[in-house]
Amino acid sequence: MTDKDLWPQNPKISELRRMKKEPAIARRDLIKATATIAAVVPAIAATSALAQQSQPSQQPFAEAAAQQTTLAEVPLQPDTKLTIERRGHVVLFGLNRPEVQNRVDPETFQALARAIYDYDHDPSLRAAILFGHGDCFSRGIDVEAYRAVAHSGSPLAGLTHIVNPLNYGVQRTKPLIAAVHDDTWNMAHELFLSADIRLAAANTNFGQDENAHGRFPGGGSTVRFVREAGWGNAMRYMLTGDHWTAEDAYRMGILQEIAETPQATLDRAVAIANRVAACAPLGIQTTLVSAHLAIDSGEGAAFSKLGAQYGALYRTRDFVEGLTAQAEGRPPIFHGN
Repeated sequence: MTDKDLWPQNPKISELRRMKKEPAIARRDLIKATATIAAVVPAIAATSALAQQSQPSQQPFAEAAAQQTTLAEVPLQPDTKLTIERRGHVVLFGLNRPEVQNRVDPETFQALARAIYDYDHDPSLRAAILFGHGDCFSRGIDVEAYRAVAHSGSPLAGLTHIVNPLNYGVQRTKPLIAAVHDDTWNMAHELFLSADIRLAAANTNFGQDENAHGRFPGGGSTVRFVREAGWGNAMRYMLTGDHWTAEDAYRMGILQEIAETPQATLDRAVAIANRVAACAPLGIQTTLVSAHLAIDSGEGAAFSKLGAQYGALYRTRDFVEGLTAQAEGRPPIFHGN
């Protein structure tokens, strides 16, 4: 949807559109543009309110900032199951059970659920990376450790201030990048599929072999693997228990990039995360909301919200900053409001 579709008869929007097309804008024109936007705000107030009502699951970045939630670092130590490292606007979550090939036990799953919630509510953080310490990303669920909770439901039952690491139910509103290497099996593959951007080292060995062991892929692969790789590709591996390579994953479309080594994979993930973090947070969050709505409720539902979502962003200071920075030929500095 274009500006013309939203406000076809509004001369102030037409003036703003004309200024955006000019190759260079003087400082007085920038001031004029800002004033024009301010004048337009009352005209779009109803649209903005509609946008807020249409996104009940989205936590506005400005509202999160008011809460001043801070995600604390957790350093790498022998008894640390999940490390947390902050790098500016980016946070790195590291699975750290190398003695059992980073298999995920209930305690690790709970720690990751809390960390993702805190990340999602921390106004200083804009992108996250999930990776694994040691020789592999993860061989998936720690079956023995989960045996105690197998008949009592999810290990997250009864907990508050969490987001399911497999990203269904209440979903996170900020992006997650997966950087995997070597063995990435079963639940680990499902954590990988739940990420928004996925990178893998050339030595990655993917697996979804629960059916070969009397279980079944219960963490989302029957939905996401089928949707993204296609029915035949997903069933080829889930029904046989056969493993596949990074090249196979790239061919099927579930992997965005392959790096030569595990360290190169993590470095590339950090570079991409910083690129994401440099973008406008509200725009990033709205993009995720719209895309998830299309997948979860269909294209019609997503299309019906685009106008309100687009209009709501015109109220933000980041919109003005993006326009001003473009005119001044400098990188924008976004604040999420």
